[in-house]
This record gives sequence, C-alpha cells and structure tokens, in this order.
Amino acid sequence: MGKYKLTWKDLTLRDFKIYLFAMFKAFIPKKKIKNLDHLEEFIQTKSAWVTQVTLYNYLKTRMGTRYVLHFENDVFMGSVNLAKWNIYSVSLQDLTFFTFSYLNVNFNFREISKAKEIFNKILDDEISNKMPLDIIETARKSFDERLEKINWNEYYQDLPFNPSALSLYKWAPIAEELKTLDRQIVLNSMILKWDIIKKEFVSLIQF
Repeated sequence: MGKYKLTWKDLTLRDFKIYLFAMFKAFIPKKKIKNLDHLEEFIQTKSAWVTQVTLYNYLKTRMGTRYVLHFENDVFMGSVNLAKWNIYSVSLQDLTFFTFSYLNVNFNFREISKAKEIFNKILDDEISNKMPLDIIETARKSFDERLEKINWNEYYQDLPFNPSALSLYKWAPIAEELKTLDRQIVLNSMILKWDIIKKEFVSLIQF
C-alpha cells in the first residue's frame, strides 16, 4: 500500500449513492419480488442500505462537525471500511435467513437449499467491489454454522436481526467507553431500519 491515504473519495460509488439518497428511498417505486433473482437483489441491496445508513449515521452523530475531517485519516478510513464489510456480511446472513424463513412458513416454500446458494453468489459478486477475502471466508463459515442450527419455522419471528445489530455495535470505530454509553441506542437504530425492510419485504413478495 505504501503511503497511499484512504479518504472520503475511496468510499465506493455505491456506498456514496446508498448513503446520500437514503432519505429518498421511500419515493422510489418498489419492484415486486417474484422469483429468486429478485430475492437475491433485494437481500443484497437492503443489507447494504441498512449497513451503511446505520454505520455512517452513528459515526456522524458521535463525531459531529468533525465527521468529514476524519475521512482524511487513513487509519480511521481503514477502520470504517473494515467495519462496513464485517457488518454487511452479518446483515446478509440475517436477511437471507429472515426471507427464507418467512417464505417457508407463509408461502410453503421448500427450496431452502437456495438460501446458501444465494448468499454465496452475493459474496462472489462482492469480490469485484473489493470485499476482503478473509471477511468473505469468515462469512461463509458463519453462515454454515448458523444454517446447521436454524429453525426455519421460527427464525423470522425470533429476533432475526439481532446478530447484525450486535455487529454494528462491535465493529463501529468509536471509542469503547462511548460505545458502552450508546449500546441500546445503537442496537435500536439498526433494528428500526430492519423493521422498515421487513415491512417492505412483506408488501413486495409475490412468490
């Protein structure tokens, strides 16, 4: 890497778009989810949206007017990107398990093996977006471990997004003493975003 400095400009174009236009999502026509390709796109885009909006909003809230200045710090930028990918990897798992559990119970969808297939395909696609390979490998292992224990009949109703909320709390590059004070607020902020996605999914699904 040499003396290369990470700055705000190094956030991917997708990151920027997702964050900048998050407030306008409600006004964009929603595409119905009619097949597995649509479901894959929903899982990928919504996981990215929840991850980036909650992470960047938390950083902005804690840093206040110094927020932008921190993006000139290469160590901080490295921490932000590390946090983003780690939180996103868990968000993908949560949303994949939630959607397939919901489909299994409410639509009698039995092709549960497709959950792993879609999850791995999304990770494969993220390689081109520079998702670190070690995080991808860890995500695959974590998914498999959770898959062995999952109860498809109950998952979607049983705190399905707690793992990603805890991941936001763990990985956000904020001083530990401050995070401890923020714990409940941080967890609730992500759960509230997921509530939006849950309602959207229910309204769009047409399997």
